[in-house]
Amino acid sequence: MFRRVWIALLVVAVAAGLLPVGVRAGADPAVVAEQVRTALLRAQVELEAGTPDPAAAAAALEEARRAYEAGLAESLAAGAPAADAGVRAGLAAAGEAVAGAGGAGAGAALAGARAQVWTGLLDGAYQLASAAIERGNGEAARTWLRLREFRAPTRFSRPSADATRAVERFAAGQVDGPTALVSLRADLLDTYQERLRLSLLELQVAQEKGFTARAAEHGALAAGYFAMLAPAYAEQRGADALRAAEAALGALRTAALAGRPTGAELEKVEEALHGFRAAPLSPEEQARRAGQFRRFLGLVPVEYARGVSGGKVTKEFEIHEAITFQEGAEAAFADLQTLLEQRDATATNGAAAKLSALGHHLHDAAAGKAVASPTVIEALVKEIDGLITPAMPEAWTKRSTAGDFDAVDQLLDQMERAVAAGQYELAESARLEAYAVLETGPEPRLVAFAPQFIPSIENLFWHGSAGAEGLARLIQQKAPLADVKSARAQLDTQLAAASDALAGGDSPVAVGTNAGLIVFREGLEAVLILASLMAGFQRAELRRLRRPLWWGAGASLIATVLTWLLARGVLASLARYGEKLEAIVSVIAVGVLLLITNWFFHKSYWTDWLASFHAKKKGLVSGEVGQWIGLATLGFTSIYREGFETVLFLQALVLDVGNGPVLGGVALGMVGVVLIGFLLFRLQVKLPYKKMLIVTGIFIGSVLLTMVGKLVHSFQVVGWLPTHPIRSVSLPYWFGDWFGIFATVEGIILQIVCGVFVIGSYYLAEWMQHREAAAGASVAHVQSHESRRPDAG
Repeated sequence: MFRRVWIALLVVAVAAGLLPVGVRAGADPAVVAEQVRTALLRAQVELEAGTPDPAAAAAALEEARRAYEAGLAESLAAGAPAADAGVRAGLAAAGEAVAGAGGAGAGAALAGARAQVWTGLLDGAYQLASAAIERGNGEAARTWLRLREFRAPTRFSRPSADATRAVERFAAGQVDGPTALVSLRADLLDTYQERLRLSLLELQVAQEKGFTARAAEHGALAAGYFAMLAPAYAEQRGADALRAAEAALGALRTAALAGRPTGAELEKVEEALHGFRAAPLSPEEQARRAGQFRRFLGLVPVEYARGVSGGKVTKEFEIHEAITFQEGAEAAFADLQTLLEQRDATATNGAAAKLSALGHHLHDAAAGKAVASPTVIEALVKEIDGLITPAMPEAWTKRSTAGDFDAVDQLLDQMERAVAAGQYELAESARLEAYAVLETGPEPRLVAFAPQFIPSIENLFWHGSAGAEGLARLIQQKAPLADVKSARAQLDTQLAAASDALAGGDSPVAVGTNAGLIVFREGLEAVLILASLMAGFQRAELRRLRRPLWWGAGASLIATVLTWLLARGVLASLARYGEKLEAIVSVIAVGVLLLITNWFFHKSYWTDWLASFHAKKKGLVSGEVGQWIGLATLGFTSIYREGFETVLFLQALVLDVGNGPVLGGVALGMVGVVLIGFLLFRLQVKLPYKKMLIVTGIFIGSVLLTMVGKLVHSFQVVGWLPTHPIRSVSLPYWFGDWFGIFATVEGIILQIVCGVFVIGSYYLAEWMQHREAAAGASVAHVQSHESRRPDAG
């Protein structure tokens, strides 16, 4: 029944003109090849129709022969004779199948012949494109490359266009021939090896369902794809191994064509292909696959735990997402398995078995057979990671930015699927998870190498900006899938651009320079606060208040060093909470700075007014202790809030080039910070006291406004404050990074409130001073009047 429906659909497609026929000679090779394939497909339809029509099948076959002879035969015979011979052999086999119409196995024989013709055409195009590059003919290479197949896209991979990009750049004179040829071969060989793997899988499925013709087609496809991989196979394993592999594939094709079970033949083919990779992964791709494996594997227990409670599946969607990530980890592991076996076969095989067991657990839960505890899944994932990580080369264990971007991409896919299912709560969870991966992975490097992308990416992740809606806002509003997809497409464009920008920022000089800039920028705020407050304590009676500030600053430096030392261990598990931790520390810093700023103005400008107050309090230890603790806390938080963020950024750079260049950059940045501090202290000494207080007061106020702006932004990023963007204003990234000004209503309003508070405290204190002075003058006047009265004595 299914076969009849399939045939009927093909007949309708051909009749309606949806499949191309009748392309003139001399046309594009890809178009001519499609004409040949379509004509052969029509012959298959006519041969297997309810009432077979051998004449119509023969006519379609003749059309395929004429198209090949007119458009491709001459080129293939001259430049790829083996491929030409394969195409002609396939056409001849097709003729025999049509001639034997009505006989047993005619349909299977024609299906196998079609596959042989098609893979012969692909092989010829591959050889001719390669030869064109070797001759320096970019246009010919571009023409022949259009006749190709792509890797089937999955949730974890996109169709590769490396060969196309390489040929285009070669034609434009941007790369040389050998470089373009390497990219072309790597892309096409990888594609056809993947097609070979899928053909073997489809062969098994077709046999299980009793589809003889389909099994024969995939048996021939497997043999044809391997023919393109044969030179690489012989180079890696020798001529004898190649003959054995070709014999195994030939036996498999024969068994499939005859409709016999192919279990034994498949086993021999898989044994011959085990560990073979026609286009070995580059070191960069190896690191990327390793990053994908570790990221996807780590997400499995997260998704599973969200979908299971009390031994029951509560959210099927989450279980299916856990399965998705397990399959992604398994696919990445398969690409690395041979290389890992060479390093530690025992650990690799053990991890493979546990990875398979993990998949069984997840599928059992999805099917309702048995629901494993989340702790079991988490423990199994830890065991797999514990086996594989020691077996990996050191380069693989470093964070892969490309792998992080892949994980973000898959989590955003998950978000879209949740929106499509109307599960907006799960969509928001996936969005936050994607942002967490971005924040703990690529973002620190973006800060260093490509900060211009951060505002647009954050806006699209969260609440949008002028002309673009943010994903958080759309999900909150339960917007339709089309709107979410549109915002996602814009985000993908920015993420791709950011990923490309990071590809060239790994030189030690660039890393060291950016590390120095980060340290200088983050340290400048702390220096301004400390220098400004120290300036207010120049008087002899106030100098004792400098000590708690120095103690707090010293403690913060020690804490920053400890944070650096722990960054590879404890901090790694807290990295995803970096924004929240920074927000908490910022709250403390801003709160203390507000209090100290207010106290500072009162203490510095109105010392006389406060003298009597402190005279009354000087016997109370609690007042001195509170003052000391406040200043020490300010000294600590002012520096540590910057130190914590700096450590997060710098650790990402350390993963790129090691400690040396980063620490060199840190030293350079610290020199700049110390120099600025020295100049500020010199300025304080030279300025008259009153002017110095005014200057330092302005400094403190500026830093306070910057800190408030960054605090509000941090709260908005983690979702602790609502966000209402000022869509008519678009500020550059550095404006917020240096001055804490972000185009949101909340940020601007709270900065204004903060400024009003500080300025208002000035006028309040001044009014209180005048009131005290007036009250004092009134009392003095009364006392003077009383003393002059005759009866005063």
